[in-house]
Amino acid sequence: MTKSAVVTAGTGGIGLETAVGLAAAGFAVTVIGRDADRGAKAVQRINAERPAHSGRFRSADLASLDQVRALADTLAAEHAASGEPLTVLVNNVGAMFARRQHIDGIEASFVVNHLSPYLLTELLLPTLTAGEPSRVVNVTSAAVRAARRVFDGVEPPGGYYGFHWYGRAKLANLAYTLDLAQRVQGTGVSVFAADPGGAATDMTNGTLTDPKIVSPPLRLVWPLVRRQFERSTSGSASAAARPSITAATDPTLTGRTGLVIGPSAEPVSPFRAATDPRIADAVRRLSQAHAPVATPANADHLG
Repeated sequence: MTKSAVVTAGTGGIGLETAVGLAAAGFAVTVIGRDADRGAKAVQRINAERPAHSGRFRSADLASLDQVRALADTLAAEHAASGEPLTVLVNNVGAMFARRQHIDGIEASFVVNHLSPYLLTELLLPTLTAGEPSRVVNVTSAAVRAARRVFDGVEPPGGYYGFHWYGRAKLANLAYTLDLAQRVQGTGVSVFAADPGGAATDMTNGTLTDPKIVSPPLRLVWPLVRRQFERSTSGSASAAARPSITAATDPTLTGRTGLVIGPSAEPVSPFRAATDPRIADAVRRLSQAHAPVATPANADHLG
């Protein structure tokens, strides 16, 4: 039976390299992105490798939770109609914002880096469970170490500093990932985080040169820290995709769950704050409040 995979933000950079790697491993891969031209080029790149199954593109702006819901409906319906199991979901989407932005009234970094992958995963869990054994791979970041660990609200108190807020949203998603692994244990769905280490991508191009992206205490040493960070993100996208591909395909991970696959494509210890049950509980409440999976009409049905 055909194995299939969905890769969000899969039309370029690490996401595209992940999609190419999964196609080479025998998966029928669907890449998600906003731009149809980039999507067509991504499919051409995948197909140029002569995989067993042609690549596919589905359009969605993953910064819009309404479009995430529509995408989940489309993917679930396609897999139900075809009988093709969904065996891998790679949430690769990510974005860093130099200035505070809001999407539908919610702070943008938290939407893109956490609520969007959270919602897509939750909505596709029935499809992933039907396709078990299956895997969810959420792409994390070393920036979690710069996060302000306050989750009383979507936006922490104090000024906006893009690098820290990006790290905070990624920390929320990492805590969710580890929490989800425990919640779905025994269902046949394994859940992993993948740390790409770093690559030169569109996300960081130019953003890190703005000293206001970090809090005032860090600005004095930011040029040095930035150079170190830029060196760590100067590798190839294909190398940075290895942890995601490993998490999605490595047979030695069969039956295992709740692991972080590090830049060397080996399991590493998770960032300690992400294992804090208080943070996981706070993130769970925020996620359910701002990206509810169950609507009032179907909440009773979903239990």
